[in-house]
Amino acid sequence: MKNLSVHAFIHILFSVAITILIATFLLFLSWDKDRQKIELYKRYQLIAITFLSNLQLNSKDEALDKLYKELHVRALKGVQFTRMKEKIITKGKTVFNGGSSLGQVRVFRVDSQDYIYVQRMEHNLMLVDARPPNHYFEIAIGLGVFLILLLLLLYLAVLKKLYPLKTLHKQIQRFAQGDMKTRITYEYEDEIGKIAKSFDDAIVHINELSTSKNLFMRNLMHELKTPITKGRIVVEMMEDEGTKKVLVRAFERMNELISELAEIERVTTQSFEPNFEYVTFSEIVSQSKELLMTQNSCVKVEIEDIALTTDVKLMTLVIKNLLDNGMKYGKDKCVMLTNHKGQIEIVSKGEALEHELTYYTEPFSQAEKRSSGFGLGLYIVHSILEKLGYQLGYKHEEGKNIFMLLPREVY
Repeated sequence: MKNLSVHAFIHILFSVAITILIATFLLFLSWDKDRQKIELYKRYQLIAITFLSNLQLNSKDEALDKLYKELHVRALKGVQFTRMKEKIITKGKTVFNGGSSLGQVRVFRVDSQDYIYVQRMEHNLMLVDARPPNHYFEIAIGLGVFLILLLLLLYLAVLKKLYPLKTLHKQIQRFAQGDMKTRITYEYEDEIGKIAKSFDDAIVHINELSTSKNLFMRNLMHELKTPITKGRIVVEMMEDEGTKKVLVRAFERMNELISELAEIERVTTQSFEPNFEYVTFSEIVSQSKELLMTQNSCVKVEIEDIALTTDVKLMTLVIKNLLDNGMKYGKDKCVMLTNHKGQIEIVSKGEALEHELTYYTEPFSQAEKRSSGFGLGLYIVHSILEKLGYQLGYKHEEGKNIFMLLPREVY
């Protein structure tokens, strides 16, 4: 029930309500049919007792007429009596049979009309049941149909009222997929309208924050570049090689941080789309090694040169960051790059990670033992792979840390 949608819940609710109403209506019809049979039996029993008790020899017409009126019956005489008697013999169905020592009363049904035949001594009466029409059954039928139709109308009205939720859901999905220009619209001031307005206000606020953040990041990186460049020029003129080396490395790390922040801003933008192209894996590896900007020869490459359809710049950055991590945190500062059946592996010697991989793919997170880096490498890798249709995997085997790039359908 917790995961049941509102529409499904309404379907079930009204289906159960309509089913219960129809079942109750059918039970009522069955009960009413039995009730009518009992009332009809009591009526004919009363007619039998009354006529057998009061019908006497040479009964006056006035007395009989009074009984006819009180019991709502009409007598058939002469030719009508003879014809009806013949018709009863051929088509009649007995619905009541009663009597006593005084005589017999039988009720026949012919073409949905009841005829009462009273016989006492020499008196024979053929009576037509002339009860006034009772519309109770028709009223009950009409009421039942009205209630069922009313429930159906309410069901359709509720569905119509909830229909704008589908439109609202589609608009929110478009925004979630990166369409920052999406606006949430709704005409009425009901609860759905209030939700739509709140979402629209949130979208406007998010767009304002996003614009402010982008402006801040660009200004920040621009303002930092100038003093870093000036500082690097001044450092190059220093004679103390020890101090010079430390300061140069500090400025290099600042430049690396600015570059990583710029890449994070670009890749994590919802509207960002990779530029996919056809390229060989060896070309990506070659460009990744160039980006490392290191003379360290301890990068071993054992790959099958395969063709990939990917964003060259982004995949190059992914390989570069993983190779850089392997050299920084590996025991022997060496790393190996291999690939097999579409899976790319970066292997380095070292202890197993202390936390789950998801811990290291968060921005600015790093193990306590790490003394360098800003904790952005794996975050950038994870963000880029999400855009390229890959997953970052990890395992530790035989004293080696193995980071894997897995196509999403394989993962």
